[in-house]
Amino acid sequence: MAEPVEVPADGPDQYRCITLPLVFDRDRYVHAFQFSTEGATTIHHGLFFVNGRRSKPKESQWECFGTPGFIPSAGLGGWTPGMGAVSMPPGTAVHIPKGARLVMQLHFHPDGKTEKVAPQIALYFADRPPSRVLMDVGLGSNDIDIPAGEKNYQVRDSFTLPVPVEVVGIIPHAHYVCKDMKAWAVLPDGHKRWLLWIADWDFNWQNQFRYRTPFVLPAGTRLEMVFTYDNSAGNIRNPNHPPQRVTYGPGSTDEMAGIHLQVIPKNEADMHELGMAQWGKFMRSRGGEFYRPSQKPPTGERE
Repeated sequence: MAEPVEVPADGPDQYRCITLPLVFDRDRYVHAFQFSTEGATTIHHGLFFVNGRRSKPKESQWECFGTPGFIPSAGLGGWTPGMGAVSMPPGTAVHIPKGARLVMQLHFHPDGKTEKVAPQIALYFADRPPSRVLMDVGLGSNDIDIPAGEKNYQVRDSFTLPVPVEVVGIIPHAHYVCKDMKAWAVLPDGHKRWLLWIADWDFNWQNQFRYRTPFVLPAGTRLEMVFTYDNSAGNIRNPNHPPQRVTYGPGSTDEMAGIHLQVIPKNEADMHELGMAQWGKFMRSRGGEFYRPSQKPPTGERE
């Protein structure tokens, strides 16, 4: 980073976008990356975007809750506490064109002391363009409203695959009061195949899980998830003492529920159909809210 971010000792969570200058003499293809917090304790998570535009950014850092303020040309993925280096599946990579910039969106959660944060990211390059395309199939729920003291609050979601896919990995996400995560696939013949089961979720030890042997799910497979939350005083990871009502939101003491299945369409021509099906699911879940701005748009590097 050109300059560190100073996180105050207290106050609301902060979302900052930071542009990292890249000095590539040619197009590059990233097949792995590693994010280092340099011992910082206030980083809740990070997302990494590629800005393919060659125009000079107005600022090197800016506030960016939600979207980063521009349309990314690609994304590397994300980082959460506990993660090490992230490698792309064989044959896949992220294209970073010459002249592009890497933008980190970092979520900071003040923890009682002022901290200057200057993390680093390492990029590892493939020597040729990717031969396969990695896509994300998301399950999730915003319908979270957990009463104080509730030990077994659940949210669910499902999605039916319109095309056959090869499944290579899975990424779960929630915050502090989640205790159990389950995700499975129901094949067209009714057979159930487990995708993930974490029976003792810990926000401080998250990861992206890669299946030892990739497998194919046929078109018509229904993906399902259920997350269980413990918002009682008996949950040692509950950030509220005594327990308080917890709802969906981006703050560290709010909650989330998300599963991201990493897949490669068996037929490259199916990419569009899968993408449109996921977009339709997202828009139905938002009920049109996506097109109704509810806050002042971020300033800075917007395109």
